[in-house]
Amino acid sequence: MNNLGAVIGFTLRNRLQTKSFVVTSLIIGLIITVVIHLPFILALFDKGGARQIGVADTGSEVVQALEAYYAKQEEPDVELVKFKDATEETFKKAIVDGKIDGYLELADQPTGFPALTYKAEGTGSGAVNELQQALQVVKTELVIQNAGLTEEQKNLIYAPIDINQVQITAEGGAGTVGSGKTSSEVAMSMGVVYVTIILLFMGIMITGQLIATEITSEKSSRVMEVLITSVNPLTQMFGKILGMLVVGLSQIGIFIAVAVVNFLLPHNLQKFKEMDIRFSDIDPLMVVYAVVFYLLGYFLYATLFAAVGSLVSRTEDLGQAVMPLTFLSMGGFYIAIFGLNSADAPLIKAASFIPFFSPYAMFLRIGNSDPAVWEVALSLAILAASILFFGWLSARIYRTGVLLYGKRPSWKELRKAMRAYKA
Repeated sequence: MNNLGAVIGFTLRNRLQTKSFVVTSLIIGLIITVVIHLPFILALFDKGGARQIGVADTGSEVVQALEAYYAKQEEPDVELVKFKDATEETFKKAIVDGKIDGYLELADQPTGFPALTYKAEGTGSGAVNELQQALQVVKTELVIQNAGLTEEQKNLIYAPIDINQVQITAEGGAGTVGSGKTSSEVAMSMGVVYVTIILLFMGIMITGQLIATEITSEKSSRVMEVLITSVNPLTQMFGKILGMLVVGLSQIGIFIAVAVVNFLLPHNLQKFKEMDIRFSDIDPLMVVYAVVFYLLGYFLYATLFAAVGSLVSRTEDLGQAVMPLTFLSMGGFYIAIFGLNSADAPLIKAASFIPFFSPYAMFLRIGNSDPAVWEVALSLAILAASILFFGWLSARIYRTGVLLYGKRPSWKELRKAMRAYKA
């Protein structure tokens, strides 16, 4: 036990004090800060004011209705600028002088609504979208006005339809994980799922690679020959795995702290309130599942990375050796990412019971769907059993692999060596 603690402590000191850990933490922390502040930053760079759109002052019914539409808004995105001399040259000169951003041409048609053309120096997609929405409302108002409807009938037509979304469980009743979620809770669950999937993938790829790299480096420098005389190989392996887990959790803790500090800033709280984002809607059980699946997923892959690292004698060969594990982790990650909006798809359901994919897929189903309790329990049981099996297999491989040098041994050579060393 003392040796295990010494290995964990050595791993922590060796990694937490490195420049790469500090620089990576600072860079990712800065990225998190920028992302959280993005709504506020965009508001600062917003030039403010409405777009100035030129129109011909011909007394057109459509222009008058459009002008009335924008007059009702507190902060309209578009302001109409009327021109008595509505020639092409006049409009172009106004654009050059900065008086307008573009101009709208209306061509009367024998029947129906006028044909509309928006002209500007740039693409003007934002102005076009805004004008389309406004003109759609104007067209509806003009049609209703000409139809002779009463004010009550008009109000009934314009009354918005509000649909409250609630996620329910159609099958299983009490034997399911959740009991229904509101639209806000659904959005927050999806956010937790998305963040956890990314953190798990980063944890597996970064810490797994570090475990394998450290073991291979010790072998290639012959330091391993000194270490195994004082510390049992299995103690080394599990000490490195646990040490790297603490390193990874420390870094995640730093990221969470940075995120919380930035979220609590008054201007950010106000922005998220305007966007109807309420962090109080995060289900505590989701956080528990996030921790459980993160830890189980980490241990499954970490033991395999350690075993692969023990078989490689040169760091140059490590990338090719860990490639299968990298593809497995990437497979689970992409299955979850592309299945964010289809958590009940057959592929997601099948992947939630495959141990290499279940940390991603089953957590996705818990957050964005409502799987039965027995499904979650079975997925966790399969994942835990896989960790025990691969942990046992990796321990045997590691105990033998650290003593083998030269080219990477084949499975036949490894089995012979394991019998020779009684591993």
